[in-house]
Amino acid sequence: MPDPLFTIGHSNHPWHEFQSLLLQHSVKILVDVRSSPYSGYNPQYNRETLARTLAEAGITYAFLGEQFGARRTESECYENDRVRFELVHRTAAFRDGILRLDDLRREGVVSLMCAERDPLECHRSGMICRRLSQEIADIQHIRADGSLESHDQMETRLLRTAGLPDRDLFRTRDVLLSDAYRWLEQRIAYSTQP
Repeated sequence: MPDPLFTIGHSNHPWHEFQSLLLQHSVKILVDVRSSPYSGYNPQYNRETLARTLAEAGITYAFLGEQFGARRTESECYENDRVRFELVHRTAAFRDGILRLDDLRREGVVSLMCAERDPLECHRSGMICRRLSQEIADIQHIRADGSLESHDQMETRLLRTAGLPDRDLFRTRDVLLSDAYRWLEQRIAYSTQP
């Protein structure tokens, strides 16, 4: 059975806590999905520093921000100045990212990383994992306390947070989730307008 795909947000974790979370779940490859791999508030997560400290912990760093980042350079990903996740999924860069991720997963246990602590506040769940869940059965979000939330559990929480039922007589779960993901996209998708 293939290893799960993990996701994690670096948030404001001190380095040793973040490293412990990765090691707790046997992560061997950390895939940075931030468009800009730098943090003004948490410099321990700047690309070069992060790559070095991960290597010291025996974890490989890979940058896929161009493929999976929230701030898109492709104009066709925008509608009314806001990134549309469905449009991102159609790009060559996103498809290349999926192929690269498949290669990395053959090398070891992978976790996607972005900045936000809660996956419901981050494009890693709404944009990336929504699409990846069509092919990867086991996606697990590493929470700040080290516990895991499956992508299915996160989607149930998304429905609740969006004010939608988990079940409905007239709409399938897929339809409800589509509505919930549209709600999430409106909240978190990158916009060129302030």
